[in-house]
Amino acid sequence: MGKNIVLTGILAVISLVSWGCEQKSANATASSNPPAAVVTPQPATAPAKAIKPNTVEVKPEPVKTEQAVQPEPNTPATPAAEPTAQATKLAEPNTQQAVMPKPVQTETDSVKSQLTPPATNSTATHLFDQVTEFLKKYVNKDGLVDYKTLSHKKMEMVKLLEQFRKLDRNEYNSWSKDDKLAFWINGYNLNFIKIIVDNYPIESNRMLRLFWPPNSIKHINGIWNEHKFIIMDEEFTLQEIDQRFLQKEFSEPLAFFAISYASVSGTPLRNEAYCGRNLSTQFDDQVKKFLASQNGSKIDRENQKVYLSSILNSTWYGNQFIAKYGTDLKFKQQEPAVRAILNFLTKYVTPQDVDYLETGNYTVEFLRYDWTLNDRAGQ
Repeated sequence: MGKNIVLTGILAVISLVSWGCEQKSANATASSNPPAAVVTPQPATAPAKAIKPNTVEVKPEPVKTEQAVQPEPNTPATPAAEPTAQATKLAEPNTQQAVMPKPVQTETDSVKSQLTPPATNSTATHLFDQVTEFLKKYVNKDGLVDYKTLSHKKMEMVKLLEQFRKLDRNEYNSWSKDDKLAFWINGYNLNFIKIIVDNYPIESNRMLRLFWPPNSIKHINGIWNEHKFIIMDEEFTLQEIDQRFLQKEFSEPLAFFAISYASVSGTPLRNEAYCGRNLSTQFDDQVKKFLASQNGSKIDRENQKVYLSSILNSTWYGNQFIAKYGTDLKFKQQEPAVRAILNFLTKYVTPQDVDYLETGNYTVEFLRYDWTLNDRAGQ
């Protein structure tokens, strides 16, 4: 009985050991066989492999695509893009250098303009050249006019004055100030000549000959304020040009030495046109010649008198000199207009005469004006 129990126990142990070995063997076989256990996770690793292309596509993104779009200065540049940015910056000064010469040239021109007179407008130059050509034919170096010949060639003058009549006002407005002033002086002088030619030879009144010689322009009625003419399609008289332009708009007292008075005591008529480019020189020449003549001014130290042309009297153009030449520091015994004229004279007379005018004791008198026509035929 006891043997049987022991035998039974041994068999049970053997049976258990045998079953355990089988289980081990089954487990070992299951773990070494990958079909189910290994294949199942593979789908999870497959997407991980699919990510690789995306990673590869992302790589070139900062390299080529952004370099092509890189123009913005605030975007950080990669080393490869730096030369392009530097080249762009270097190109900017070059562009500015291409534009810079303009202001530099303008400054140079500005300096030159202080040394040389401004260029005269081509239209003005052409017109003034025609006036010069006309004056050289009919006016001599002493300012005497060949009215007799002109009276037979009126059409020549009419054609010239037609240029003044038809000048476009917009064209005139584009001219320099000096060209405009020269234009009105030339227009004044030419129309004065035409008035004389239209009344040549002058017919004098017997009664008036008691006051003026037979060939005096005083015998022509309304010579300054009645005889009308057209300039730039507008009606004028000599008086209107004088007051509106010479006295007011330009307010240049030297212009009164340039306009014609068609008379012996007046300033000599030049045998060339006034031109903006040479206007200052022409004015200076006119003043010097006139003041040096017997009709302009004279200093008589012996009789303590200074004689001046009647043109400079306050009843004529004397007051026009006050604004530019007036003074309260010298010539205190004289009236304002005379002080201005005397101060003006000191710019043109000799140092000895300047000393006498400023410190001498003298009285000022105005010369008697001779209205005899400045006719070449009478010489």
